[in-house]
Amino acid sequence: MRKYVVMMLVALMSAAGCRKDDVVYLPERVTVSQPVYTDIKGFYLLNEGNMGSNKATLDYYDYESGTYTRNIYGAANPDVPKEMGDVGNDLAVYGSRLWAVINCSNKVEVMNAADARRIGHVDIPNCRFIRFHDRYAYVTSYAGPVEINPDYSQLGYVAKVDTATLEVVDRCLVGYQPDGLEIAGDRIYVANSGGYRVPNYENRVSVIDLSSFEVVGEIEVDVNLEYVIGDRYGNLWISSRGDYYDKPSRLYCYDMNERRMVAQLDVAVSDMWLDGDSLYVVAGGWNNITMDYDVTNAIVDTRLRCKVSDGFITDGTEKRMQMPFTVFVNPVTKEIFVTDAGNYVNPGWLYCYSPDGVMKWRVRTGDIPAHAAFIGTFRK
Repeated sequence: MRKYVVMMLVALMSAAGCRKDDVVYLPERVTVSQPVYTDIKGFYLLNEGNMGSNKATLDYYDYESGTYTRNIYGAANPDVPKEMGDVGNDLAVYGSRLWAVINCSNKVEVMNAADARRIGHVDIPNCRFIRFHDRYAYVTSYAGPVEINPDYSQLGYVAKVDTATLEVVDRCLVGYQPDGLEIAGDRIYVANSGGYRVPNYENRVSVIDLSSFEVVGEIEVDVNLEYVIGDRYGNLWISSRGDYYDKPSRLYCYDMNERRMVAQLDVAVSDMWLDGDSLYVVAGGWNNITMDYDVTNAIVDTRLRCKVSDGFITDGTEKRMQMPFTVFVNPVTKEIFVTDAGNYVNPGWLYCYSPDGVMKWRVRTGDIPAHAAFIGTFRK
């Protein structure tokens, strides 16, 4: 659901091939590397699945065996109808639990992080992204139905969820179609996209006070915002998708202490991941003028507030990718992972790179591999 109009068109074109009956996906395991033993035991990868196909799936990579297993959710939860649901939009580990935001199924799946067995779920309409603070999960919600409409009037909100009871205990209205959020200090920063209101996009970050759970301010940035990540220097890194015409995707740096924008970088962003002072960025932005994708990758130094590399892949294998979609980095080994969504309909690929950008291995994933979460020593 990252590229609203494009993805909706893909969904419509592929509708004839969508399943009419529930299909159980069996696990598929393949050995891709030698075992590696660190505090990071593995990671889960959530595949979005094409919208309308009820095809979100969950994969797992086990460092201790060097094996990658596709479609583990169904085997771990044989009694759950329709498996994970429609469009996996975010994934996170908090404590001993794995949380998967399933956008068009209007729910957050909650699982045991050790084995992906289902604990329960939280009902949140058109949910998008999740972050945690103390005993609560905070989830952005578009609130209304999936609909491209320049006069879309339903404001979105952030849901406050008790992680013990899995109950929504409060809601805070923000802007139109809120996406990424970050918790820094005593505030929540929410990137509003207005993606359904094309061409009347949003351009604001809503600022929520954690204690009162009320909006206390707004930050004007650029149109069609998506991600917001806080670094250790008191900066917020905010991405704009642009308008897919003459306004390109851009990356902005906002100083939370000085409360002002301090940098605008000509860096297109489809996904980004912060590791130390390095912000890894991949982009596959669509342009309605050229009718093509602009595929790039880069590294931004968050201390210097500037781009320091035009690409972190050094062996030329990025040319094998059709659509780089997601990037994430192992915090211990510093391996860099990039997913390739391909044509958004068929299974994608996961590429593993050494810290110096040389490919170590790649493996088939589910459809539209998009969100990763590492797990630690409690993995059994």
